[in-house]
Amino acid sequence: MTPVRLRTEYRENPLGLDIAIPRLFWQLQSDRNGARQTAYQIQAGTSPGAADLWDSGKVESSTSIHIPYEGASVGSLSRIWWRVQVWDEAGEASGWSEPSFWETGLPPEEWSSRWIQDLPMGGPRTTGPAPFLRTEIQLEKPVKEARLVATALGLYEFRINGERVGDDYFAPGWTDYNKRVQYQVYDVTGLVQTGANALGAILGDGWYCGHVEWRGRQLYGDRPKLRAQLLVRYEDGSEEVFGTDASWRASFGPILESDMLMGESYDARRELGGWDRPEYHDDGWRAVEEVDLQANLVGMVGPTVKSTQELEPVDEPKEMAKWPRPDFLFDLGQNMVGRVRLRVKGEAGKTVRLRFGEILDEKGHLYTDNLRSAKQTDNYTLKGDPEGEVWESRFTFHGFRYVELGGDVEKPGRDAITGIVMHSDTPKTGDFVCSDELVNQLQRNIDWGQRGNFVDIPTDCPQRDERLGWTGDAQVFVRTAAFNRDVAGFFTKWQNDLKDSQSEIGEIPPTAPNTNAVGADGGPAWADAVMICPWTIYLCYGDKALLAEHYDSMKEYVDFLEKDSHDLIRSHPDKKGFHGFGDWLSTKAETPNDLIGTAFLVYSSRLMAKIAGVLGHGDDVARYDDLANRAREAFLRRFVSPEGYIVANTQTAYVLALHFDLLPMELRPTALQALVDDVGRSGWHLSTGFVGTPYISRVLSDNGRLDVAYKLLLQESWPSWLYSVTQGATTIWERWDGWTHDKGFQDVGMNSFNHYAYGAIGAWLYAVVAGIDVDEARPGYEHIVLRPRPGGGLTQAKGALASTHGLIESAWKIEDGSWIWEVLVPANCTATAYVPCGDPERVILPEGSALTNVANGEVQVELPSGSHRFEVKDWA
Repeated sequence: MTPVRLRTEYRENPLGLDIAIPRLFWQLQSDRNGARQTAYQIQAGTSPGAADLWDSGKVESSTSIHIPYEGASVGSLSRIWWRVQVWDEAGEASGWSEPSFWETGLPPEEWSSRWIQDLPMGGPRTTGPAPFLRTEIQLEKPVKEARLVATALGLYEFRINGERVGDDYFAPGWTDYNKRVQYQVYDVTGLVQTGANALGAILGDGWYCGHVEWRGRQLYGDRPKLRAQLLVRYEDGSEEVFGTDASWRASFGPILESDMLMGESYDARRELGGWDRPEYHDDGWRAVEEVDLQANLVGMVGPTVKSTQELEPVDEPKEMAKWPRPDFLFDLGQNMVGRVRLRVKGEAGKTVRLRFGEILDEKGHLYTDNLRSAKQTDNYTLKGDPEGEVWESRFTFHGFRYVELGGDVEKPGRDAITGIVMHSDTPKTGDFVCSDELVNQLQRNIDWGQRGNFVDIPTDCPQRDERLGWTGDAQVFVRTAAFNRDVAGFFTKWQNDLKDSQSEIGEIPPTAPNTNAVGADGGPAWADAVMICPWTIYLCYGDKALLAEHYDSMKEYVDFLEKDSHDLIRSHPDKKGFHGFGDWLSTKAETPNDLIGTAFLVYSSRLMAKIAGVLGHGDDVARYDDLANRAREAFLRRFVSPEGYIVANTQTAYVLALHFDLLPMELRPTALQALVDDVGRSGWHLSTGFVGTPYISRVLSDNGRLDVAYKLLLQESWPSWLYSVTQGATTIWERWDGWTHDKGFQDVGMNSFNHYAYGAIGAWLYAVVAGIDVDEARPGYEHIVLRPRPGGGLTQAKGALASTHGLIESAWKIEDGSWIWEVLVPANCTATAYVPCGDPERVILPEGSALTNVANGEVQVELPSGSHRFEVKDWA
């Protein structure tokens, strides 16, 4: 057994870690079934293999994640190397792992640089050019190492001696800049040199002073600002710091405008050749202005945005007739988020235009009505290079499948456009495939929707003038998100955004960061993200620290719910102010806001009690359990008949009552049948919106109606998950009927074709169809629940999840009259397997395993780590 994939705070070899006691993780590799860790030893030091900072000694423990560092502290921007060895169940030592490291951040008192800015340009509705900033420094001695610490209000791209620093985009990311501003640290040892060095940065408006929604620019400030410092450590042991200050110079260059929503315009004739290299003559540049402002600078918590994939057009561009010259339409075959690489040749001064859209209209033209005020347009003016020109935007992103190239351009070739896919660096962890190709495309659409909307924050959509961190969308999807990709760091950062957005009385707004466009209280199912998201991250990654860090914030929220209710009815009709968004975009099925609100009051109170239990706060367990029980009684009195029928009689009403355990056992059968009857009357279609859809399949499959859950999954006419797939969708639509044959496009005011919320069905595909689920009592997949439930005519399905502990697999198929199931349990983990057959005589168990129970038509088997194979004979 070998320890591998060492990580610190979910990241491999992170720089600038701004955490006093970071946590350490490793996985274990073994080809042997039953391999498990019984002890570990960690050593940490100032060089690889050293233990001058910490030697844990042999610790009797099976834990391999969230191990707190207990060694000596080091100075800022300093590296700590660490390694681990483990002992297995036979007492054999593994030997030492390959070394890993992290580097510390920069505390506030050690920031010696100043905030700087250039001239103000643009206004609330008009954009301005991007400032170019530079300085030169002299390094007189041989350099041992160098670190750049940088941040901005706005966006920055830093350059040293003609080279771009790092591969991050849209740094430092979006936060409530009045509460916290993130900084990044880069190892730039290879970029600096003895002698003259040029330091430079280009600033973009970004979320700080560009458009972030429909109300115009300059939400936080009037222009972008930069703060950075370069730490140089010399071979002789001395060090020097060079920071931004009044000595820096500024100029405008080729970026005439850059805006997240509107796009970027670039005039290549205005390029400042060599501006980021030493000995550039900047006599015509102006002095920057130092700014005296206080900002809470914090190290990066979550992942940065990166370029992750390139897409080529699926065919030659289509010529679109237009006066005075045609446009050319490129199809990248996939609704994506990012930018394009443009290859073009022409005369100096000619301008080409790039417009972006997700879909085509009935005439085959680019459809942009649903963008509202977002222009989503780039412009490039040529410099006349006879060899041709290549350009990519810097400080904008678009949501698109189609690119329209127009303006002063000759007929382009297929290689004129390349799509550059961009999103937060959340590596793929999950995969699901089955025998139904439409369902496979649905899963691909779910993942592409997640990638496109996880751009530093979980947005609702990536194309129109509303790219906000909507809380409701995030909480309904977080479970699916954690299957598809590694989102632990992503949601850890966003939980900070939720906390920063919380009002003094405990309210959570509908968006985070909060732009104050909608209000202070997000209402039922939206504001509850502050509870649901961290609890889900705890279940999927075993992260108790996240719960502990935000415990007070969550308590304040639930306490607010209690005080804001009327006799524990949340969103009571007599309440003044906002009552919530309801079951957003449901289909002819209005579920009362107070029903939804009270259901979520019970749910959030129960989660608060569970969280208190995890953290050992016994008094709070009793307090919030009591609140949940009293709110449940209020729900029963107001919304449930003595027979078990629920006010409004909608699918969502019954789903919430069943999923949140709001009904006594004797009423559940009536409610379940009412739900099934409604689905049947609807022609086996969904009427649920954002609130009910995430839970309906699980409610059905967990309560004996797997058949109905599969009918809903495989339904191809709308409203259904597969309808958009049959219409060629490559991401999840905002509306079930975003486009239909009889009505065409839905309301242009709200009709995104990349909106991940309805993709929450993905969690059911993994957990129920493939059969991979968490055990709440042993979270983070330390113990795995393997419980596939075949149906719907599927003949095979496979799920895979690269968990924090290692790879989990569950693959079943029907072959030659048998049901065959193969599973993989990571080393140092265990699993409970539920075979979907109530007759143990027909079940062939894995070698060395034993049946532990037969109940509810399933054979239950406890499994150690390793590969296991089951077979059920005479499968009907």
